[in-house]
Amino acid sequence: METTVAEDQAAGPGRPPAPRGARGAVARLLRAVARLLRLPGGRARRWAAWCAMPPLAVVSAVVLCRAADTDGITPIPQLLAFLPWLLVPAALGLLLSTAARWPLGCGWALAAAAATGWFIQPYDGGSPPEPRGPVLARLRVMTANLEFGQAREGLLSALRRERPDLVAVQECDTRCAEALDSAAVRRAYPYRSVVLGDSAAAGSAILSRHPLTRAEGVRGTLRMPGVVVRVAGQRLRTQVAHPMPPMPGKLDLWRTELGRLRAYADGRGEEPTLIAGDFNATQDHAAFRAVLDTGLRDSARVTGVSRTPSWPSATTPALGAQIDHVLVSRGLRPRTARFLDLPHTDHRALLVELDLYGPQG
Repeated sequence: METTVAEDQAAGPGRPPAPRGARGAVARLLRAVARLLRLPGGRARRWAAWCAMPPLAVVSAVVLCRAADTDGITPIPQLLAFLPWLLVPAALGLLLSTAARWPLGCGWALAAAAATGWFIQPYDGGSPPEPRGPVLARLRVMTANLEFGQAREGLLSALRRERPDLVAVQECDTRCAEALDSAAVRRAYPYRSVVLGDSAAAGSAILSRHPLTRAEGVRGTLRMPGVVVRVAGQRLRTQVAHPMPPMPGKLDLWRTELGRLRAYADGRGEEPTLIAGDFNATQDHAAFRAVLDTGLRDSARVTGVSRTPSWPSATTPALGAQIDHVLVSRGLRPRTARFLDLPHTDHRALLVELDLYGPQG
């Protein structure tokens, strides 16, 4: 193979001639990639680059699972509950990569932050159009997790102050059941379904100002009763939600019980349906989005407060996750949603005002 004098001089003594054509382009590309992947020189810069990798790897793993519509394995489901806050480790990774003068790390951090920001947008599962027709009634619906029944006094105070028409209570123990059976509560809510479990966390209750009949609830480790409430001659199917939380070693149980709630929602028929409670899931969990994909709407999402945290109450509203929801079918239109602080519980209560439409809606 012949080379020109210029090429021989460029190659230098002891060096092979520079490759030409396609081979040369590939070689140059590989050298550029190698330079990009190479960690920066200097001990301090290399240390900063190594420190940037763990937070960026965590953010990337969580965001990839979110994009793939899967909840993954521990600790991905637990981290998905706090997806908006992954912007913090992404920013830390960008800061460290910048300090290290590491181009790959900077690009990685910017991509992770951009993907996280994209998924922070409220989830829209293809909700049905707004209902039409006559409004039969305006309902105030409340859901509250009492944390082993400890917040019963706070719940009673909220009932007197807010006067909801329909109340879903989770973690109602025997003391909670006794408090709800008082004469004052009986007068305000003459219709109820209270189901106690084998632990303080297992019991649930539904209180109503309107007549109700018990219906088959969703089976779960924690009690999830169901009823049919009759409001202005219209049947309203109502279901408490309280699946097991996504604890390490029990993710399959969490998915299974959310799957049962999805099956209930998918088989609801044409009657207005409401599912309220502690779902132990956010819009960033695939198992919860599957429930929304049946055509139910999240009241908080509709009213513009879909990222307002409801748990843990010790850090809300500055930091937390929205795992308490009121989901409604097309026959119901959310108008307002507010989160209420109750003492002695790790959850905030959710109060939603709804319009109930007639059959032609």
